[in-house]
Amino acid sequence: MPAEGKSDMERIGLFSEMGYVTIGDKYVSHYMRPFNEAASKNRQMLPGGTKTLSALQAGYFEPEFVRIFSGEAYSNPVQLRRRYRLAESKKNLGKAFLPSSGDKSLCGLGSYYGTIGGPYPYFSPQLKAKERYIPPGKNLYTNPGKKGSGYGYANLTIGEQYPHEADGYDVERINAKKAQEEHKRLVKGGPFKLNLYPQEYFDTNPYFSDKPLPPVKKPPPRKPIAPPFRPSSPAKKVRGMKGGTFDPYPSHSADPYVVKKSKAVTTTKERQIFHPPPGPKSRPVTSIITLNVTRSLNVKNYKTA
Repeated sequence: MPAEGKSDMERIGLFSEMGYVTIGDKYVSHYMRPFNEAASKNRQMLPGGTKTLSALQAGYFEPEFVRIFSGEAYSNPVQLRRRYRLAESKKNLGKAFLPSSGDKSLCGLGSYYGTIGGPYPYFSPQLKAKERYIPPGKNLYTNPGKKGSGYGYANLTIGEQYPHEADGYDVERINAKKAQEEHKRLVKGGPFKLNLYPQEYFDTNPYFSDKPLPPVKKPPPRKPIAPPFRPSSPAKKVRGMKGGTFDPYPSHSADPYVVKKSKAVTTTKERQIFHPPPGPKSRPVTSIITLNVTRSLNVKNYKTA
């Protein structure tokens, strides 16, 4: 008995423990166990070799030729069809349906054979008696037409000559101007603009903004600053340059201590400065991001991108 609760037999509800079937049986390992033991015992099926197709019965499984309809009664298909027609005809309540006669073909042009109503007297080709033809009277006589086209000649048309109307100078331009002014008067508001034009992925000007700029702040007025006081130059001392004297600098001067070297006479070509040839110049290059954006997003696919 267990320490707490009921035992296994009491929980199952059996009167006694059931006996075991495999008591005393030898243990059979499942490793390397044959799949079909009967296939390795006693004599197996030994075929007699392949047989070639011939008119003999040796090339078939059955020892004798077996007919498919052997012992079957003979049936006449024509007789069976007749019996089926008789059985179907007994189901008819009245006589057999006879269709009307077919279309009748005409025997030639003008023939009414096969028509419903026959010939009509109104279409008869026979001539009818006609009254004698009396010609009508003569027409009204008038004067012959006057020569000339009427344009540039006076009194050649049926009515009177058209009066001359003044044709002002540049009338078409004046009428067009009046029509344009009338059109502007009837138009309400400005032209309709749709802001759906395809634009680039990156703005060309990074500092551009659609928002209006705030008003410019005026700087506060600056107070005028008085110029600084500058005293007059002091008196100059008397030295070799004679800067402080009243008389001008004397015309005679001493020779310089350093002797100047004489230069050879040079031509104009030799005096020109040598300038080396310029190297390759750089130019602006479009970035890889801009090229990829332009290729992937263009005018044709900007709506579906």
